[in-house]
Amino acid sequence: MSHPDELLEAVWDRIDGEELVRLAQKLVRIPSVCRPEDPSGNEQGAARFVAEYLEGAGFEVRTEEVAPGRPNVWAVWEGDLPGKTLLFEAHTDVVTEGAAEDWERPPFAAERVGGRIYGRGACDTKGNLAAAVVAVRAIKDSGIPFPGRLVLCHPVDEEGMMTGIKAFIEGGHAEGVDAAVICEPEENRICVEQKGAMRVEVTVRGRMAHGAMPLSGVNPVTRAARFVVAVEELERAEIERHGEHPFLGYPSLTPTILMGPDCGEPQINVVPASAYVALDIRTTPAQSHEELVGELRGILSRLSSKDPDFDATLEVIEERPPTETPRDEPLVRAMDLAYRGLTGEEPRYDGVPGATDGTFLHAWAAIPIVTTGAGNREIPHHKDEWVDEEELLAACKLYAATAMHYAYGKD
Repeated sequence: MSHPDELLEAVWDRIDGEELVRLAQKLVRIPSVCRPEDPSGNEQGAARFVAEYLEGAGFEVRTEEVAPGRPNVWAVWEGDLPGKTLLFEAHTDVVTEGAAEDWERPPFAAERVGGRIYGRGACDTKGNLAAAVVAVRAIKDSGIPFPGRLVLCHPVDEEGMMTGIKAFIEGGHAEGVDAAVICEPEENRICVEQKGAMRVEVTVRGRMAHGAMPLSGVNPVTRAARFVVAVEELERAEIERHGEHPFLGYPSLTPTILMGPDCGEPQINVVPASAYVALDIRTTPAQSHEELVGELRGILSRLSSKDPDFDATLEVIEERPPTETPRDEPLVRAMDLAYRGLTGEEPRYDGVPGATDGTFLHAWAAIPIVTTGAGNREIPHHKDEWVDEEELLAACKLYAATAMHYAYGKD
């Protein structure tokens, strides 16, 4: 069997940088904001475009609705020799653009300025979706003998509750996949670890009263505030206990919503009947999610013991474990070789500060994952989001080379 280095030039010759940029621009111009309550703003347009592009490129394409107007898309290409299956995953949805007038350039215009593509999703992660598609197409169109199977997976709702990748796995479509590259903006670093995540909701119940006579009721807002302060103290204790992870940084317990009442209209002269607190918790591998939930419930218990009117419930609405892929995993070794061959430099290893769809491919389907792609990792979800065109082309070549080294590897 030929060595991948002998065949890579034939693959890279099929990668057209301008076609890559055009494809990324076309994707960015479809406003596939993760907004399930608004059918005109969800992923259907982007998914349809991706499906049609892949069909036109000669792929076997499948689609499946996760919810009305929210279809997953995936494509399969079989090489002409037996081998392993490698999956490239890149979601079709993006976060809200916020106030468009705050952007220097229109958020869905995909303008090219100074070697960059600007727009919502350019960095996270439509540029990398385009790079994966062009990379796999280049392998297919090169005509080289290829041992194995490549899958392009483009689910919905990564920016929400990740229902797309969950449905993909539950539908059995991840069966037979040996490893997966998660295409996210990581400055082309080889990310072998990810933080875990929990999303927690706490509802504090009180009793409505006139704002001028607060003692005639029970104020849930002040009681919710006591809980928030206690969570801040717990975060400090967890940081002191576990320290800074070399790839993932510090753990965090972040109150992101404090709202009273928990539903209905607030009024400035009314003590509400309830208050709502949402926590976005990010964990490192040394932490136990079960222990953390116990600590949070303990906070509520202590507050209740000091205040007979303190009445609250806690619910974990989402849990995503941290992930770690060993350095000797064949996919990691393949990407290491690919990076060195592409750049002539040592690769930089790192971790992902947030969860990705790869979380569930790893945790639910036991698939080894590595996360990488073009894009400054601090740019996603910011206004005036952008991706560098040269870095995007490098990501595309890295994806192609990784697939080649993985397919031709001896493991």
